[in-house]
Amino acid sequence: MKHEAPQQTPTTQKHQVRANPAKNIATRLLRHLFGVSLYTVAKRGDIDEVRALLNTEVNIDARGGEYGNALQVASLRGREAVVRLLLEKGAEVNAQGGNFGNALGAASIGGHEAVVRLLLEKGADVNAQGGYCGNALQGASFAGYEAVVRLLLEKGAEVNAQGGEFGNALQGASFHRHEAVVRLLLEKGADVNAQGGAYRNALRAASRNRNKSAVVELLLKNGASR
Repeated sequence: MKHEAPQQTPTTQKHQVRANPAKNIATRLLRHLFGVSLYTVAKRGDIDEVRALLNTEVNIDARGGEYGNALQVASLRGREAVVRLLLEKGAEVNAQGGNFGNALGAASIGGHEAVVRLLLEKGADVNAQGGYCGNALQGASFAGYEAVVRLLLEKGAEVNAQGGEFGNALQGASFHRHEAVVRLLLEKGADVNAQGGAYRNALRAASRNRNKSAVVELLLKNGASR
């Protein structure tokens, strides 16, 4: 007996039609509204998702997460388009909190020069204190991002500012033996014998475990006391 193919009903036909893009967007937006935070989508760097959430009643400066707020996590990840959008929509550029204190500190330790520049153009305080490294200059110095260090200094960062895990930028740079950054800081007036931080001074940080290095020699040539 020959079996005839079942006739398509309106219901089966509907399920064969490809999903409506507008419906997909609406579904995604509802998902955001009921469980995905601005912090999360900013961290992912999805500009469309961030824009969708910003069109709701979301608190753009909501605090929470390891990095404090959406602007800080986007800055740390180098999400320039997201950072720009958040600032355009009124995010507080100097909001405090999180592991790196503020968005500028996060962008600096991440080495994202374009984001650092954008934040400074939008009014970020170049000498704001807070977070693991104390300030943006120490964060960039600790991580060894010479271009960011230079930019921060050009924009008025205090080379001998105190605070953070390593006390000052020179000690932070010396800890990881970033020779080019150490040299730049010294040229800009860093106090080679400044005290404070986990290793008390830059020379101790550079010579931990009794290792000799070019940074140790550089510090000694510039008057570091043993």
